Amino acid sequence: MAKIGYHASHEQFKPSELLKYVQMAEQAGFTLALSSDHFHPWSEAQGQSGFAWSWLGAAMQATPTLSYRVVCAPGQRYHPAIIAQAAATLAEMFPDRFWLTVGSGQALNERITGDKWPTKSDRNTRLKECVDIIRALWAGETVTQSGLVCVEQAKLYTRPEKLPLIIGAAVTSQTAEWLGSWADGLITISRPPEKLKTVVDAFRRGGGEGKPMILKVQLSYDRDEETAKHKAHHQWRNNIFKNILMTELRTPEQFDAAGEFVQPEELSEHVRISPDPQQHIEWLQNDIELGFDELILHNVNREQEQFIEVFGEKVVPPLTKS
Repeated sequence: MAKIGYHASHEQFKPSELLKYVQMAEQAGFTLALSSDHFHPWSEAQGQSGFAWSWLGAAMQATPTLSYRVVCAPGQRYHPAIIAQAAATLAEMFPDRFWLTVGSGQALNERITGDKWPTKSDRNTRLKECVDIIRALWAGETVTQSGLVCVEQAKLYTRPEKLPLIIGAAVTSQTAEWLGSWADGLITISRPPEKLKTVVDAFRRGGGEGKPMILKVQLSYDRDEETAKHKAHHQWRNNIFKNILMTELRTPEQFDAAGEFVQPEELSEHVRISPDPQQHIEWLQNDIELGFDELILHNVNREQEQFIEVFGEKVVPPLTKS
């Protein structure tokens, strides 16, 4: 039985609004929430970027039946020792309700430090170093390391009885296969079934067989298709480019320039656009058949209350019944 979650998009909504939305999602029957972790939004139209780690403590206290995941990129904007401490604190306060998901990051968020933005290969190496540091700190070790990330005599004193899983984020099959060898699970984003299957197969081939897999499903729901399409275009047109562009552009203004000529019709390969709940159920059933254990639904337009109400009534129940 798959678990269905709500995506808390800090790029699009104020933290206070997201707190209300996760409470609504809990009441509507969702059992998970995924928090983004951005310093900048993808566009000026999105217009927000609250601090995820402040919000998580409040959200987890306010929604006692929801489990949470957060996607972050340790190594530049965040030192891994701080992420280890933050995640351990949440896991200690809210046992069995928090997993840490990690990726190599985007320049949009990470370059604010003024440090050099590494190549993808170096970012992957740095990510694995960070995960090794986090795991060592969670194990109670005193960590000193000098590599792409430096740590000196760090020891974590507050640790949870049960450690969170560390889920690796991948967009490409190459990254997914690499993650399979060391991550506790996979998180990726929705795309056409044949492309999604290559990522799943690569993760399993790399060592991920039997590990949990999470899919962030990008969709746009509204009362009619044209409205859903145009609202998705307003909020999410800057997010459909190839990964090399998504990770290298530095500012919302640069993303806006890249998205200026994207037409609404181009979003359909990247965002599931439909006013029909049954169509969304069929898409999600295909994801479950591919082996995904958790489906995090991100309604990319701004109509969150309507989405939570309709999907809670018509989409979540048939997908989660035993």
